[in-house]
Amino acid sequence: MAILKKIPTSTNRYDAIVVGAGVAGCNIAYQLHQKGLRVLIVNQSHEVANGGSGAAGAFVSPKIGKGSPLLELTNASFRFAKDFYCQHFPAHFHQSGVVRIPKDTKDNDTFPLYAEHNSEPFCDVSPGEIEAMGIASQFGGFLFEQAGFCQSKEMCEALIKGIDFKALHVTNITQTDEGWRLNHLLHSRYLILATGYQNSLIDMRYMGIRGTWGSRGDFKTTLPITASIHKDLSISQNVEGVIKIGATHNKSHTPCLTCHNTALDSLLQKASSLIDISKLELLDTFCGMRSGSQDYFPLVGGVVDVEYMFAHYPKLTQGQKATLKMRDNLFVLNGLGGRGFVFAPLMAHALAEHIVEKRALDSRIDPNRLFLRWARRLKN
Repeated sequence: MAILKKIPTSTNRYDAIVVGAGVAGCNIAYQLHQKGLRVLIVNQSHEVANGGSGAAGAFVSPKIGKGSPLLELTNASFRFAKDFYCQHFPAHFHQSGVVRIPKDTKDNDTFPLYAEHNSEPFCDVSPGEIEAMGIASQFGGFLFEQAGFCQSKEMCEALIKGIDFKALHVTNITQTDEGWRLNHLLHSRYLILATGYQNSLIDMRYMGIRGTWGSRGDFKTTLPITASIHKDLSISQNVEGVIKIGATHNKSHTPCLTCHNTALDSLLQKASSLIDISKLELLDTFCGMRSGSQDYFPLVGGVVDVEYMFAHYPKLTQGQKATLKMRDNLFVLNGLGGRGFVFAPLMAHALAEHIVEKRALDSRIDPNRLFLRWARRLKN
């Protein structure tokens, strides 16, 4: 594990503090640091990516479908992410190619309709060609040769190498004339919350952040899997005798935190139709909650001052129109869902340019899109 840069005990003032060291937090810390800001990243654990990001399959591949704004944004993020990883962190990104295989017969019938909407280079592959890659499949699929997967923890560690890091449970944040104060100890001009599913620091209920519990297994094997695949689960390419299988999708709000590897049973059952699971030796299990938004678009931008809005616009629940009042220099990067390693580089780049250069954000990712609709629903 990489050694993170520790902060001197006498240092407590920064240009920006990022709370949360998952893939979102590490990417925005990197982008702000690259722009010359003095950045501190704060995390509850001494380890980065110790939650949902660490449990992710961390695939970096396009979205397929019949065409939609979400597909367009996802694939623009894919192009940015794979170029970013290849250029800056190639040691932790395996450009293995990713084969997308239909889930079932119904999905197989729909696959030809997706092809015309594939904006990324791909080729059709037959069941026999997929078998030659080490995967059994009754269906053909799409091979995206430029896609791949990240080593999740190693990538997050590399992103914040040289950036100040502090393990700290943040219990309160306070706005000051100069910016923000954390736990009455740390000060910064800008504060970025990349806290994932858990948030008790400020009222962000309108964002509707929801969690999905996931588990991933890393397995030692001799199986010659030469490309990564995604069906209704993901199996990575064999890299130095190890493959990754993940991830489960448990939407329970009270998942089992100590699963003793039983969470992998469903994954292995699905994987058994694709590979010989008798040739797998479990090395480690990773579990965590990943956060998503209600409309599946990322949440990137400023934070509405909820208390102010209801105090000054008491008829919001009745559909009253209002100009949103934002919290000064407070931002969020969240809701990346199951595509965290796809979305994070571009979303962090956009947020860093918004913070430092005051560039406008894409309205599709700005959390402001959700506030008035949420306020109207409160009347019920």
